[in-house]
Amino acid sequence: MHDANESSASNDPDLDLLRRARAGDFASFEQLVGQLQDRVYGLAFRMLGESHDAEDVAQQTFLSLVEHLKDYREESAVAGWVLRIAANHALKLLRKRRGLPTVPLSEPGGVEGYSDVPHPEFIAHWRDDPADLAEQREVRVLIDQALGELDDKYRTVFVLRDIEGFSVKETADLLEISEANVKARLLRARLALRERLTRVFGDETARVFSDHSHTETTPTAPRGGHRHE
Repeated sequence: MHDANESSASNDPDLDLLRRARAGDFASFEQLVGQLQDRVYGLAFRMLGESHDAEDVAQQTFLSLVEHLKDYREESAVAGWVLRIAANHALKLLRKRRGLPTVPLSEPGGVEGYSDVPHPEFIAHWRDDPADLAEQREVRVLIDQALGELDDKYRTVFVLRDIEGFSVKETADLLEISEANVKARLLRARLALRERLTRVFGDETARVFSDHSHTETTPTAPRGGHRHE
């Protein structure tokens, strides 16, 4: 895994810019910021749900980047390193919101299990291919809206794992929780987001109802009064 990280760093198009910035070339630093600022802002916005807070995190991230340019060890992609800095700043703000400046977004009860994962209320085949839908701007807007409705701890895991591509271990380290809890929270987030999108893109005529026992589901005709909007 370490070799793969070194390889990804050596092939990184941002690496030359960072090296020049580290040597004192401010124009290269500005160019690097320009290339990464949309991703940094996007990560912060999805984690925090507020544009003003996301802008603050972006500014703090690039200020930190100036201070820590010499700390980058070229063991991972530059963008991944910068996004970890951004995620840390966003997490600090989330904890401050909760009045817990030094406490991680963790559960006091240890490992979060799967037995109480809420069962989807609305299950249906999608009218269009999900891969095609994901390319549409309105779908991305819906995803952002749905993310805003998730609890902080589920939204954060989903953003780090499924949007930004951090590994389970990296996500666990950032959030100061176990890898098992990362996986449990990610499942919850994925189920919640899928149900929200299925209500929009699911084929009502092919809807599947469940007995909520986590056993088999059988397709039936839509029944009045059962939908949960």
